[in-house]
Amino acid sequence: MSTGKIIVIVAPSGTGKSTLIKKIKAEFPSLVESVSFTTRPIRTGEEDGVAYNFIEKDTFLAMKEADEFIEWAEVHSNFYGTSKKFVESELANGKHLLFDLDVQGADSFKNYFKDKAKAIFIAPPSIEELEKRLRGRGTDSTGVINLRLENAKREVLRKDDYDFCVKNEVLEQAFIDLKNTIQQILDT
Repeated sequence: MSTGKIIVIVAPSGTGKSTLIKKIKAEFPSLVESVSFTTRPIRTGEEDGVAYNFIEKDTFLAMKEADEFIEWAEVHSNFYGTSKKFVESELANGKHLLFDLDVQGADSFKNYFKDKAKAIFIAPPSIEELEKRLRGRGTDSTGVINLRLENAKREVLRKDDYDFCVKNEVLEQAFIDLKNTIQQILDT
């Protein structure tokens, strides 16, 4: 049995990453999405163990101290981490894994897996459009939106640091570009 592939989707908050990943999972049902651990509050409509494994900060820090994460990061005052045990088990079983990470997480992942992990950056059309999308979601306070925009400005500067870049100006075209990129990764 061959080892599975690692595909990392990385993007600033509000770029349409979650929508694109949902469409990719429907197109590639064999991809297993890793469910990260987080200390952020659960949002309306989310289910524990599906979008994230929601845990208390003390539990997260204990797991971090026990070196149970491939990567972990503090983002927007919350912690996020990817379980080593889950990833190593799935790869050994030949599963292709899909990861939804921020820039910090993607960097840690590339450091841990090197060229085995293929990272695809999803870029917004512009920071102005990103701000419109974030405000239009209606899920975050003005302070959180401003923090996300400041982080996004820094993250967009990194778009060429990854293996691939897909610009999400028009969702359907971005989906086609992302689908073709993932197919290319799986075929190699």
